[in-house]
Amino acid sequence: MKPTIMILGSGHLANPGKDTFNVRMDDVLAPKRQAEIKQLVSQLKTFRPTKIGIQADERHDSEVNANYQNYLEDTYQLTRWEHDQIGFRLAKQMRHQKVYCVDFCPEYDPFFPEDLDPNLIDIDKFAMENNQEHLLPKMEDFAIPEGKTYEEEDGRVWIEPKKYESIIDMYIRNNQPEVRRADHRAYLRMSQVGLGNQYPGANWVGNHWYPRNLKVFVNLTRITESSEDRILVIIGAGLVFLLQQFLEDSGDYIIESPLKYIKSEEVN
Repeated sequence: MKPTIMILGSGHLANPGKDTFNVRMDDVLAPKRQAEIKQLVSQLKTFRPTKIGIQADERHDSEVNANYQNYLEDTYQLTRWEHDQIGFRLAKQMRHQKVYCVDFCPEYDPFFPEDLDPNLIDIDKFAMENNQEHLLPKMEDFAIPEGKTYEEEDGRVWIEPKKYESIIDMYIRNNQPEVRRADHRAYLRMSQVGLGNQYPGANWVGNHWYPRNLKVFVNLTRITESSEDRILVIIGAGLVFLLQQFLEDSGDYIIESPLKYIKSEEVN
């Protein structure tokens, strides 16, 4: 008997704008969105998780869990972040005493707003200056719904979805295996940016992206205490491919797909 892990690949419900292409999420605190989130949590509950891992830096475990304890005591208002809206809700329903911070990446952590290593070369700039734009990630590489695209002054690219998509349908889209494989290939293509003895693409993918995923894997092994553990990980969809590969290759876990548990249903 091995412990079981289920990875729920997520979009960022709070609109942090830190992805290459950012899908603009409407307000998840609106009544209809809240109903959809409650429905998703109800479906995820059937997985019967014994632990819930969330995308927050493990160095901020005490701060995150202070918020969670206040939530248990009804003195904390959930933020728009998916680890609050889904992770905290589900953990409370499962009567968990804590949640687990399993990420290691300051740039996506709302509690740790530091930048990446300043020594890393700007891949986009290098590609543009050396006719290698074709190696950069493209919108079609990712599971992005059709919509209006615009770029803000700070360089962030946003997509305003053309059609309304329910929360559950969004999670079904984000967790399709072929979609996760496609964006993994985009990272492999980006690693080819470089010339001669310059490897800015490989340096970013090899020195940041792979280590981050590997550290999430290690953090999951550290919270695994029993073969009876059933761990739900709520994390950015782009991390799913590598994280699942590491877990599978370890031979130490049973991996379950969230698509087994989440089903599209109409919410009134």
